[in-house]
Amino acid sequence: MAKKSDYFGLGYIVSLILAIIPVTSWICGFITRFQEGKIVAGLVRLIFGFTIVWLVDLILMIVSKHILRLINC
Repeated sequence: MAKKSDYFGLGYIVSLILAIIPVTSWICGFITRFQEGKIVAGLVRLIFGFTIVWLVDLILMIVSKHILRLINC
């Protein structure tokens, strides 16, 4: 069985494909943070998701199989 990854508990390959596409990465990123109860982090992703956050998410997804978790509140 495949190891679960960040976006909604989906597998790594599916999460990586979602992370590659900027729009889906932005949407999945802020929805994931809101589901975790991290309101401030979700708002930051909502506002700044199309900038450097997308690129960092993509790099981290490839390297460590997790999205950026800079703000934990």
